[in-house]
Amino acid sequence: MATGIERTDVPQGTLALMVLQTLRALGPQHGYGIARRIEQVSGDLIAMNQGTLYPALVRLEQDGLIKAKWGVSENNRKAKFYALTKRGEKRLVTETARWSRVAGVIERFIRPEGEQP
Repeated sequence: MATGIERTDVPQGTLALMVLQTLRALGPQHGYGIARRIEQVSGDLIAMNQGTLYPALVRLEQDGLIKAKWGVSENNRKAKFYALTKRGEKRLVTETARWSRVAGVIERFIRPEGEQP
């Protein structure tokens, strides 16, 4: 983590989107790999912990958005690997569009009309 940078909590409702996007981008990953990727993409502004990530993975699996399969990790340990399902791919498209709209609305409040970025 870079010094002087304060880590932030994951905004409610965004973790599923980040997990699904990570699996789309990287293919099947174990939980540790998903957590590290989210931290990496956030520029280490988001700290993932097991108490946050693993319940989300269970929910996504129960909802049929991801599937899990046991395998062996890079360091030769047994690990559960998660992969995106067709249903997960469809949800990712709709959630990405929804979050883009929300971000656009928030941007209107942060940067009033006529103000340049």
